Amino acid sequence: MTQIKALSTFLQSDQIKQRFSEMLGNRTNSFISTVMTTLNSNTDLKNATTESVYQSALMAAALDLSVNPNIGQAYLIPYKNTKAGTVDCQFQIGYKGFIQLAQRSGQFKMIEASRIYEGEIIEANPLYGYVFDFSDHHNVAGKKIIGYASFFKLLNGFEKVFYMSVEEMNAHGVRFSQTFKRGFGLWKDDFDSMAIKTVLKLNLSKYAPLSVDMQKAILADQSIIKDNETFEYVDNTPLSIEEQNQLEEDKRILEFIEKAKTDEELETIEGFIDHHVESEISTAFKNKKKIINGTQE
Repeated sequence: MTQIKALSTFLQSDQIKQRFSEMLGNRTNSFISTVMTTLNSNTDLKNATTESVYQSALMAAALDLSVNPNIGQAYLIPYKNTKAGTVDCQFQIGYKGFIQLAQRSGQFKMIEASRIYEGEIIEANPLYGYVFDFSDHHNVAGKKIIGYASFFKLLNGFEKVFYMSVEEMNAHGVRFSQTFKRGFGLWKDDFDSMAIKTVLKLNLSKYAPLSVDMQKAILADQSIIKDNETFEYVDNTPLSIEEQNQLEEDKRILEFIEKAKTDEELETIEGFIDHHVESEISTAFKNKKKIINGTQE
């Protein structure tokens, strides 16, 4: 029996269909059919281990996200496990999946993400964040994409913008994705969608109130799921919330230093520099002061 046939037999068994039915009700048959169509459309996925496919499909069902790649909520991604000599099914959530989960929580008034083109950044402040000018965003033909940003506003009035430049996005991919470094996978096939997902996911995980489903989604994303609470991140090493916060703070301070034109502006962030002795930030701060003082002389 071929592996795809074994997968079909397994997913169509009464016991497994009952498990999905507990979460999806009368949508079970349609969901399993979509899973099988997705598996059949990818040569590598056809050979994925039964357990990894099952656990990924189960997570998608638990979060009520479609695995149809044309919808873009969640994806079943083949990952060649060279150590084990197997093909595993990796679970990934698309940016539309994160938006869907945020909307369902009932706490968001607005949530969106966008490409940022040259000329659209008006201000980058290490405390208050970014300000953009989208007045000509409808006329971007020929303009260069310089970054990606996400924004959400809660019903209680709290709002947050998160921005990453294209260079930072590439560095993020290199640092946290093996497939990115090897030049294949979703990062190569659809860089825009992965970049938009990244700024959305980081913004939500750092600043938004997280529902139970959103917490589960953030943990399960880009993992091979062993069970409902065990995730193996074969393609990346996820950052802790503290590490994410530190990277974002460092990025904003560096941008502020780069744009500073006077000693007075630099003095406003001297308190931050005290916590970054012998770091890239400290070096950038000292070099900028030399440039400013040299210009003033």
